[in-house]
Amino acid sequence: MNILLLGSGGREHAMARNIAASSRCSTLFIAPGNAGTALLKKAKNVDLDPVQFTDVRNFVLQNDVKMVVVGPEAPLVAGITDYFAQDAMLRNIMVIGPSKQGAELEGSKDYAKEFMTRHNIPTAAHRTFTAKTVEEGIDFLATLKAPYVLKADGLAAGKGVLIIDNLQEAQQELRNMLQGKFGSASAKVVIEEYLSGVELSVFVLSDGKHFQILPTAKDYKRIGEGDTGLNTGGMGSISPVCFADKKFMQKVEERIVVPTVKGLHEEKIPYKGFIFIGLMAVMNENGERDPYVIEYNVRMGDPETESVFPRIKSDIVELFELTWQGRLQQTTLDIDPRTAACVMLVAGGYPEHYEKGNIITGLDKVEDSLVFHAGTKLDAEGHVLTNGGRVLCVTSLADDMPSALLKSYQELAKIEWKDQYYRHDVGQDLLKMML
Repeated sequence: MNILLLGSGGREHAMARNIAASSRCSTLFIAPGNAGTALLKKAKNVDLDPVQFTDVRNFVLQNDVKMVVVGPEAPLVAGITDYFAQDAMLRNIMVIGPSKQGAELEGSKDYAKEFMTRHNIPTAAHRTFTAKTVEEGIDFLATLKAPYVLKADGLAAGKGVLIIDNLQEAQQELRNMLQGKFGSASAKVVIEEYLSGVELSVFVLSDGKHFQILPTAKDYKRIGEGDTGLNTGGMGSISPVCFADKKFMQKVEERIVVPTVKGLHEEKIPYKGFIFIGLMAVMNENGERDPYVIEYNVRMGDPETESVFPRIKSDIVELFELTWQGRLQQTTLDIDPRTAACVMLVAGGYPEHYEKGNIITGLDKVEDSLVFHAGTKLDAEGHVLTNGGRVLCVTSLADDMPSALLKSYQELAKIEWKDQYYRHDVGQDLLKMML
């Protein structure tokens, strides 16, 4: 069948690699894609904006597309799944992504928190404030202990969460956010208690009633070594997470995954797609880690996809078909037991001002590792150019984490462009836990 994948980042390149490898895929169109997806066999980049639904509709009908896989959150929050379901000519197209109501789990932090409360899903204590209740928010902050966590309610490109140690600074930032620091995304702000622990990401594929839990991953959001500096879209990821053993994952499944999927089903929220559960593993009084939900996303994470998808050996298109058909319980996942280590290479100056259009060299020298393109494009002469803040990531698979990391760092050293930057300490916190 012909398949359309929406998106242009490293997440979509990693997904495209698995989709194109399926015998069920005839042609894979990626809209708009990047220089990396353009090089995949059976794949073609197409100049489409994923949130221009009329253009997507016309392309699907003109190119006999049978399945649409939605990579980023924006089309989901805008309601692309509902758009297809309500069109007589599109409703039989398999769309992998939740309904607009389901996408509110990511589109609104406040909605997600209320959903968790309704279904007794463990999360941090919280309250939501608007410009009208800003003074109540100021007072509420004063009742909490530092650090203070402020979250823009809406989508803010991964940058709408502030963690602040100083009370006065937190109170000022609350005012700034409610006055439009993140545009309409911070018209409401969720303030929540700070949870101390280790973060990890759990990914679930659900047909709205059944689910399959994908490999765990841990990503690295800060730009600087030792998790310092500004937040980014992600500087690397490791899969699996060493402390997420059978006992911990049983807690995750019973306390979080099952009530989440059951809650969606009970509330009659159409959901055929990924659930990304951002977790904090908090040490309890017995010295064991308990999982708490930090946030939901309604798509795969980036750069976690670049370490999770290379470990999925199952036919991903078959999994998507079963998802659409509501038969996800009829399969088991085939997962590579090796560790995947992904290190992101970014443009100098990112996540603030950075250059685009620099020529990238050395890609042809990388051996036995995967290079996923995140922000790249091809020029008229066929050169690969930088075209974003996060440019490339190198993923390596090995029997253990030290070997996977060593291989990724050896191979990424072959890639060069003007002012490139990467973190040298991806995975080091997990390695210390393993000692």
